[in-house]
Amino acid sequence: MELDDAYANAAHIPGAEDYPPRWAARAAEFRAALAEAQRAELAVPYGPGARDRLDLFHPEGTARGLAVFVHGGYWLRFDGSFWSHLAAGPLARGWAVAVPTYDLCPDVTIAEITRQVGRAVAAAAGRVGGPLALAGHSAGGHLVARMAVPGILPAGVAARLARVVPISPVADLRPLLETTMNETLGLDMAAAEAESPVLMTPMEVPVTVWVGGDERPAFLDQARWLADAWGCARVVAEGRHHFDVIEALADPGSELVATLCP
Repeated sequence: MELDDAYANAAHIPGAEDYPPRWAARAAEFRAALAEAQRAELAVPYGPGARDRLDLFHPEGTARGLAVFVHGGYWLRFDGSFWSHLAAGPLARGWAVAVPTYDLCPDVTIAEITRQVGRAVAAAAGRVGGPLALAGHSAGGHLVARMAVPGILPAGVAARLARVVPISPVADLRPLLETTMNETLGLDMAAAEAESPVLMTPMEVPVTVWVGGDERPAFLDQARWLADAWGCARVVAEGRHHFDVIEALADPGSELVATLCP
């Protein structure tokens, strides 16, 4: 359809097919190391479903707060097991990190995923005290932006929100109506509008929109639209594309981690 290429990331990233297996291998090694150090709680249930699970990683000593990373994949693919290694940056700065898995379309709607992620964040927050920082990538960027809108998180959890960092978010879902993937997402205009953060008013919480400078124009637009709509900060990470923009989360000295977990 008309916007298929605009929202196709892999087709424009050299060696794109190598990224998922590399993510999975690094994540598995990271989980094994943290489990051996007795600093990992794996597959913690936050609901009755098979994918209502999260991994929780603990820093050395008492956690300064909780960071949650919500993965992307256009609400269609992946689970939390691909991303464990991205917890390394916040952990090194003394933050616990939760990485939830959630259900995928077409088994559920995007609105249902939003509510599911809200439950995951609340469950993780019930296990770790202190401030709460949320980061998410691509579809996960959409989902953490939705957490910043009133009515998704329980009031006590929302009150702990210290910052939200949507990375390469899909903040306006209306263009997806003109993509072939919508045959699986199942959006109509009403559903797209009801799940578009650009059409919503966030809570009073610091938000920084992050995007790679070498991303598809559609994602640069999406990041700008959200920053403009919310009047929040926007960072363009030069030289980064849609698949490697998240790598900075594994580096405790990166600007991205310092923004998320100061």
